Amino acid sequence: MANVESDSTPSVPELNESRAELLNRIQGLKQDLQNWRSKLDTQVKIYRDELTDMKKTLSVEVEQLRSLQDFSGDDKERKDDPNINGKDEEVHAIATPVEDNAKADDK
Repeated sequence: MANVESDSTPSVPELNESRAELLNRIQGLKQDLQNWRSKLDTQVKIYRDELTDMKKTLSVEVEQLRSLQDFSGDDKERKDDPNINGKDEEVHAIATPVEDNAKADDK
């Protein structure tokens, strides 16, 4: 039985070879991890840059919408103003016969 135990026990050169293989595998894994992390960092930077651009674009569009909203608010105020509203009716009254004549020409 002592013979079996000595056969199953690895020798020093086998242990050294196994140790060297494990160290090589660990170094390879470390290198793979560093490469993966580098790629991941690059991808995160790209996404951050894209998000920053989108945020800037969104801010510009929101500002444009607000200015349009302010403009339409000014338009509503003009409609509520009786002086301006009366002038609009005068322009409409003048334009109506022309439109009616154009419709009559089409018939």
